[in-house]
Amino acid sequence: MKAVLTTLALLAASPAAAQEKMTLVLDWFVNPDHGPIIVAQEQGYFADEGLEVEVIAPADPADPPKMVAAGRADLAVSYQPQLHLQIAEGMPLVRVGTLVATPLNCLLVLQDGPVKSIADLAGRKVGFSVAGMEEALLSAMLQANGLSLKDVELVGVNWSLSPALMSGQVDATIGAFRNFELNQMQIEGIDGRCFYPEEEGVPAYDELIYIANPETMEAQDIRRFLAATERATQFIVNHPQESWDIFAGTASELRDELNRKAWADTIPRFALRPAALDAGRYARFESFLNEAGLIEGTRAVSDLAVELGAQ
Repeated sequence: MKAVLTTLALLAASPAAAQEKMTLVLDWFVNPDHGPIIVAQEQGYFADEGLEVEVIAPADPADPPKMVAAGRADLAVSYQPQLHLQIAEGMPLVRVGTLVATPLNCLLVLQDGPVKSIADLAGRKVGFSVAGMEEALLSAMLQANGLSLKDVELVGVNWSLSPALMSGQVDATIGAFRNFELNQMQIEGIDGRCFYPEEEGVPAYDELIYIANPETMEAQDIRRFLAATERATQFIVNHPQESWDIFAGTASELRDELNRKAWADTIPRFALRPAALDAGRYARFESFLNEAGLIEGTRAVSDLAVELGAQ
């Protein structure tokens, strides 16, 4: 009996031994968009859920969905708009949770520049980074203001969005993140202004989501992961300064003015209920992409996204 009690005591003292390992690939290098993940890791919320989560920043931002589809990662941070395209192409992916529940993308112009309304873009240059999706967003925004893509000149600026705008290479950029590029410009002494897709003819969408392979995913582990990130989000909302200190304390490159400003601007956009699914949002965006000619036909929401429910 004494031996049994000793064994039970050892097991109770070593909860890490029972932890499930999970690999999460980010969409890009660590930044304030990933706040709930980093805070959950630092505060021990994953461990409390019986998880050992390895967080990986990809070498190429195109890799995370491919890694999940190939079974080389359990979860990845990705984008709702891209998910629709990837599933239409036959990739085995599904949305299982939400990280940032509003669009971050915007059409960015100079505050004191010649573009006061989207209609002012007629005959002007618009910079972009990613063809296809950004063109579809821009097309819808232009159409809502009496223009079309034929009325503007598209200029590929790679990822140099705000520098291209500030240098006068282009008159606007599509694909700038409202929580980063606006702050980056302000820090450099130049004010920018965003036109928001969801206010200009584009259906609202989740910017950052968690994706998994529906054929191999461990639903119970994902539920626990989402419970931990929900707890972290609540902590961030309730304690913005303390959570910033925790986040910024993980790497010296995060402790600068841009990341601090972006942190404050991102907090209200984190999904307070990361497991919850707005099915109508996915149906509307699927129809939008079909009408834009980026996908052929539409898929059922259940093929795009799932709500895993309670444990």
